[in-house]
Amino acid sequence: MTNLTSKNRSLVPEAKAGLDQFKHEVASEIGVQIPNNGYWGNMTSRDCGSVGGYMVKKMVEAYERNLAGK
Repeated sequence: MTNLTSKNRSLVPEAKAGLDQFKHEVASEIGVQIPNNGYWGNMTSRDCGSVGGYMVKKMVEAYERNLAGK
């Protein structure tokens, strides 16, 4: 049976605004044009993957720095 619920949601819903801001910052850093209307569905998979991959890279780096500082 097909599960119709979306699995693409934040574990902490309160973090959505921060993640969206982070996504825009990363897109600007790597030179991906941010959609004016806020809808990322018309972006290429390559561009979205680049933004998401770089976001993960930066989050892992921040976590590692946090661990090293403890």
